[in-house]
Amino acid sequence: MIFPLSIISLFGLVCLALLASPYPFLAPGAVLGLVGVAVLYRKPAWGLLGIIALVPFEGFFKDNALSGTKFIGASLALILMLQLALHQIPSERLRSNIWRFLIWFMVLYLLSTLNTDDMGMSLGHLRELSVGLVLFVITLLIGRELNLDLFARLATLSVTATCALAMFSSKYQDQGRAAGLLEDPNAFAMLIAFAVPLALLLVIRSPNLWHRLFWGACFVLLLGGMTKTESRSGLVVLFLSLMIGVWHYRTELTRIRPRHLGFAMLGLVIVIPLAIYAMPAGYVERIQSLSILSAGAKSQDESLGRRASYIVVGGQMISENPLLGTGPGTFPLHYATTGYAKAFSANRKIGDLYRRAHNTYLEIFSELGIPAGLLFVGMLALGVYNMIRARRAWMLRNNGNQADLMTHLGMSFLSLALFLMFLSAPNQKYVWIMLALTSVLRLKAEQAPLTGTKA
Repeated sequence: MIFPLSIISLFGLVCLALLASPYPFLAPGAVLGLVGVAVLYRKPAWGLLGIIALVPFEGFFKDNALSGTKFIGASLALILMLQLALHQIPSERLRSNIWRFLIWFMVLYLLSTLNTDDMGMSLGHLRELSVGLVLFVITLLIGRELNLDLFARLATLSVTATCALAMFSSKYQDQGRAAGLLEDPNAFAMLIAFAVPLALLLVIRSPNLWHRLFWGACFVLLLGGMTKTESRSGLVVLFLSLMIGVWHYRTELTRIRPRHLGFAMLGLVIVIPLAIYAMPAGYVERIQSLSILSAGAKSQDESLGRRASYIVVGGQMISENPLLGTGPGTFPLHYATTGYAKAFSANRKIGDLYRRAHNTYLEIFSELGIPAGLLFVGMLALGVYNMIRARRAWMLRNNGNQADLMTHLGMSFLSLALFLMFLSAPNQKYVWIMLALTSVLRLKAEQAPLTGTKA
């Protein structure tokens, strides 16, 4: 693949301009940038893997205008646009069954923006969502070249590293709850729930004992990190995800013999007490608070009370504006005018009054209207269906390794989709990358020849 001379000339001019400027020390950075762009031009899939690895570390760059993910993402977008224009990448790669929902969703999104209650908030929301849309298109274009095993390793290692930081340093905790490099422990729990199925896959696929011990340690660290977040929603999502994994490997369970049960019982006797002992007391209390929920009962848990108030306010917004909603990003504006905002605000600060819905689906239904909400749900449901079809296609081709991989990637994507019920994150990068990847993997599986060998 020939690297365009025009881009080399552009970087040369930039270097000369920097040398003649008051900041000549920045000139080597332009050279390094040229090298990076050249590598991305040759291997654009490496750029997407880099974004996947850097997402958990974005907190390091939260005060910087230019972060690693932004630089790689912008470079990839420009490079792929150029390669499309030069027909170096076939435009057929943009084909996806997700478009049937996404295009109409964006039409309604723009109509809702024009009819918004606050244009500034809506434009800010659109700017954030555009990052996810760009990643969606990038993944469609280069998803076929993505090394999925390396994808699993990088995602597991990066999230595990932030888990280690959060577990052993109070600097990366929020009032005792692990938050990693993010501001919200629940957002951190979402990353952990995404990485756990991938770590489990690496444990199962390890070629030897040392690899198995290493990835097993990562798996344990992820579980410990989830416990340290004290996220009840994370525990629920993780449990559902692991149950899906047990169902997938149910045929392997038939190999268990009665003599193995003794070792299993011994392991449970050791692990369960240790897990209970290591679990923070606050987390136990938060889990126990779920047991007091009953019809008509008033919750004594402030967090559950806030979430109930979000549902009440969101339901009122939907009833008043069912078609186009109140505009993207305007839920905090409406919530701040209610008595709930003052009741659940500890210090009456602006950040405490203007709260998001902590539920992406509720937020979209209330801000964009019922039609757009249904389209958004349809996109994610279609993504899950794509993974089911991809797994089925590989099983028809007797390729057990690929079927296992589809199962674990499907578990990770389902974890993201479920977590959106407990977190406002419509622009979460992993969501949009995985959404595009589901259609890519399904097409790749269905186009594979039916002469696969049994794994």
